[in-house]
Amino acid sequence: MIMSTSTNVKVAVATMLVLACASLVSCRNETVITAGQLPEAAQNFLREYFPESPVSYVKKEKELKGSTYEAVLQDGTEIDFDSKGEWDNVDCKSAAVPAAIVPSAVAGHVQANFPGQSISKIDREHYGFEVELAGGLELRFDKDGKFVRIDD
Repeated sequence: MIMSTSTNVKVAVATMLVLACASLVSCRNETVITAGQLPEAAQNFLREYFPESPVSYVKKEKELKGSTYEAVLQDGTEIDFDSKGEWDNVDCKSAAVPAAIVPSAVAGHVQANFPGQSISKIDREHYGFEVELAGGLELRFDKDGKFVRIDD
């Protein structure tokens, strides 16, 4: 079936309108909140692992399965939390993430195979963990902390 140019234009315009509306709706689901409005677990995490880094701002995003949070500290560190306040992603940029949040098997592998390199980012994934070293190299580990591969 061949559509006329007029029909193609109408379909394209309708598609753009739907996408524009969807993006507006998703933007309205994001608000800035105070650190005191984070779930208790997230507040405790910040107090325990980043006591010297004040929170610059926190974004709360409402999603279908609950809210997620992104805390940005004054030193540039970004921490993502799930709806329960459990950390999902910690990105300290060029500084090292707190050693206590890195599984011991992951820390041991990095120490043995990349001496002198610190972990600047750690991400919890469904398959396990992804870490980024200060030099930019990304490594994948399974849920038990066993090395899987180097990511590009």
